[in-house]
Amino acid sequence: MAECAAAGTPCVLATVVACEPPASARPGDKAVITADGRLRGWIGGSCSEPLVRREALKALTEGTPRLVRIVADTAAAAAGATGVGHHPGELTLATSCPSGGTLEIFIEPRLPKPLLIVFGASPAAHTLVALGSLTGFRTCAVHPAARPEHFAGADLVLSGLDLAAAAPGLDTWVVVATMGHYDEDALEAALAYPGVDVALVASGRRAAAVLQALRRRGLHDAVLARVRTPAGGTHARTQEEIALAALAEVVALRRRGGSRPEVTAPEAVFATDPVCGMPVEVAAARYRLDRNGETLYFCSEDCREQFG
Repeated sequence: MAECAAAGTPCVLATVVACEPPASARPGDKAVITADGRLRGWIGGSCSEPLVRREALKALTEGTPRLVRIVADTAAAAAGATGVGHHPGELTLATSCPSGGTLEIFIEPRLPKPLLIVFGASPAAHTLVALGSLTGFRTCAVHPAARPEHFAGADLVLSGLDLAAAAPGLDTWVVVATMGHYDEDALEAALAYPGVDVALVASGRRAAAVLQALRRRGLHDAVLARVRTPAGGTHARTQEEIALAALAEVVALRRRGGSRPEVTAPEAVFATDPVCGMPVEVAAARYRLDRNGETLYFCSEDCREQFG
């Protein structure tokens, strides 16, 4: 999980929160599932793992947690519990697993923190980095000849204007706070990444001059239209107030747009057992039946025999 967080990789933490024996998992057992469907850890055997992996991939694409109950089909029939649970985010599924145990597993997506990239070494830039860290952003400070000790609170410090090491993505927010020192170079570097939001700390006149200079460099108006100016408005006075206003604007825009990383789960990974309803991983399915030109997948030999 630490590796996923450091790399900005989305993942899911699945935790066994309750069980009734016989079951191979115990409360507190955990596993991490990544967007490629790989599971690392332990949340039970063949009766629970495919379901957890399937629901984990759904949780990643939707960005919402869920509680999954896996119960024996006889217990489910007695309780009348199948399908969606009594509360949003709950799912109860009956299984014909021979063990007959019950598991409750909490599935929690862990999406990467948004990335805040700050150009400059001004007091406003330093304040932006510090406030960004406090408000849940991964922070990247960018300045020619910068060293990590110059930005002690930053997660990443880049010396130069190449942003490749920061890997800007869809949930990336750039604020140029160079205060006139290489504004054009910083904006050009940021605008090279189509998915990022870009803001410039500058007066109206300064911003207009910078954009005109970028036009002379060959940047089209459609690209320059992505630059928000002035970042945070014009009411702030001190460098610290400018930083606060610029970051508040980023937070408001992000919340308004509901921005989050897009995660696409693999397609056609799971099929549904037509007897018990359990998910079956297609690539690794041991029990199959070809009928009328269609391949059916089963979680066990018993289900395949019941189907006939």
